[in-house]
Amino acid sequence: METGGYSESPTEPKKTKSKTARKLKEAVLKQKSPAEFFAENKNIAGFDNPGKCLYTTVRELVENSLDSAESISELPEVEITIEEIGKSKFNSMIGLVDRERVDEELYDDFETAKAREKRLAKEARTQELQAKNAALGKKVKETQSSKGMRSRGEASFYRVTCKDNGRGMPHDDIPNMFGRVLSGTKYGLKQTRGKFGLGAKMALIWSKMSTGLPIEISSSMQGQSYISYCRLDIDIHRNIPHIHLHEKRDNKERWRGAEIQVVIEGNWTTYRSKILHYMRQMAVITPYAQFLFKFAPDASDKNVTIRFARRTDIMPPVPVETKYHPSAVDLLLIKRLISETSKENLLQFLQHEFVNIGKSYAERLIGEMGPDFSPKMAVKSLTSQQIVRIHQLFRQAKFDDPSGDCLSPAGEYNLRLGIIKELHPDMVATYSGAQVFEGHPFMVEAGVSVGGKDVKQGLNIFRFANRIPLLFEQGADVVTRTALKRINWNSYKINQAQDKIGVFVSIVSTKIPFKGTGKEYIGDDISEIASAVKSSIQQCCIQLKSKIVKKIQAREQQERKRNLSKYIPDATGAIYDVLKEMAQMHASKKKRYEDEDADVLRKVSAHLITKQTLSEKLAKHVEQVDYEMALEYATQSGVSEEPREAIYLQSLEDEKNFMDFHSPVFAFRLYQ
Repeated sequence: METGGYSESPTEPKKTKSKTARKLKEAVLKQKSPAEFFAENKNIAGFDNPGKCLYTTVRELVENSLDSAESISELPEVEITIEEIGKSKFNSMIGLVDRERVDEELYDDFETAKAREKRLAKEARTQELQAKNAALGKKVKETQSSKGMRSRGEASFYRVTCKDNGRGMPHDDIPNMFGRVLSGTKYGLKQTRGKFGLGAKMALIWSKMSTGLPIEISSSMQGQSYISYCRLDIDIHRNIPHIHLHEKRDNKERWRGAEIQVVIEGNWTTYRSKILHYMRQMAVITPYAQFLFKFAPDASDKNVTIRFARRTDIMPPVPVETKYHPSAVDLLLIKRLISETSKENLLQFLQHEFVNIGKSYAERLIGEMGPDFSPKMAVKSLTSQQIVRIHQLFRQAKFDDPSGDCLSPAGEYNLRLGIIKELHPDMVATYSGAQVFEGHPFMVEAGVSVGGKDVKQGLNIFRFANRIPLLFEQGADVVTRTALKRINWNSYKINQAQDKIGVFVSIVSTKIPFKGTGKEYIGDDISEIASAVKSSIQQCCIQLKSKIVKKIQAREQQERKRNLSKYIPDATGAIYDVLKEMAQMHASKKKRYEDEDADVLRKVSAHLITKQTLSEKLAKHVEQVDYEMALEYATQSGVSEEPREAIYLQSLEDEKNFMDFHSPVFAFRLYQ
């Protein structure tokens, strides 16, 4: 018997009880640590696949090294080494004994006899075709030697080591700096290279996920008699460091800096070009740094060693932390500033916690807030409603734009040097300009080059954000779209399709408006940035147009000189024949010439004027005209291309007795 659709069967209550228990179990509230979140969503930090993981690890370590050296105004020296580790060596590192296969058919790379026969037949046909093409003199495309099928589960492992001459790390802080996600020294409102504040922590998480091996850190600070050595991994579920060894070792050589070593799964083959491209672009934007890159494969005959030499010792200023602009804050930030401020009343709070709010303007703002506010009221006593009122007024009131003094751009001089050092262009122009976006100052530095070594025809776009290269998602970036669609290159005498054009744009700000989870490009939807990028590129093109026009004029002048010189023999012969005939007529008295004309004709008759002398005179005249035009061109160029400003730079090393004079286009060193 059933009542209301429920059965009276004795087994039903048991089923209902089990379903209820399962539902209760599913409804249990769970919490994830930051390390666990990033481990499960590693693509957010740029760890999409083994190849990208290798690239991102190199990038994070290099940028940390640069930050460390620049923080103490030390010219960076960074050595990065990637060592390939074979399967047998990796197994010995983790204490695993190699085992030969027993059941071959169990493996993914197993090849049947029929499949092997087909593959060998295909290779034979390919070799035969290549031999025929070689016999006919055609270009033969090289093919890699076949190694059969590769297993999906066959991984490649690499030991990545990065050594620098930076500040180093305090001994007691090392475990938390590497083993605790979202802890670091770079948080605050200032220009930073980092994107998430993860640094090498994500490399450690990936190492734990792919190899299970710990990270090794050696560090020493200025004046320390010891080297801090730490070997650790991370407890992902609790977001705390798991320390294997942490000790102090002798520092007999008084070395200062840091050396980080991590073993990860990666793919050098697919990301080789990206890693080398990154190092080359980093050398462009930081010509004051010296990089030594090494790749040591399992087979020692394919070693790669590239040195990116330092070109200048002029470093950009260290970025400084700044205060928030009133138009760039939200409710949560205002509440946090109130909780952290040391100021007691509202007037002092507005003056000292925000930029561009003086005492008189702060009093006007407080008066506009309403009768519930007064300059002397305790800032800690503000209610939620009063904080909302402050926020609303901040959004509606008028404030001066923030200053860009807190920013640390590469500088036109350094950008120009970097472009010349790596690309060797025929000509280059640079420009920089400052703007404001949503209360955050930003600066756009642009460089455009024409010609060069190892530069493809057409547009070659190089993008930088806070002085780090952006290599991915190029098509959607504001720089790419501006260069391709908004610049009329022909109007600047530049052929977009045939000329070798390098477009370099570096954007620095306290807040870079990245798009996408990987933060690899800057969107095209922010009018202030798009306008600033377009204007900067156009200013570079205007400079180049002047140089190109003068170059065209000089080329045309040389062409005229060649044409005139080409006709000198014919003109000399014709003139000499006429003079000779006139001289004969003058001598036979058929026609009389007087004064200078008679004197010239007598010299012709006496062979004092010959074809050779006429030819020399014409050639000398052509040279004189060319010299006068070149002198006029040089004079005009000197007047129109004066330095825009002269800046004195203090020497980085006191023992050198010289002065540096620096402008956007050159640096002049005066030795005393």
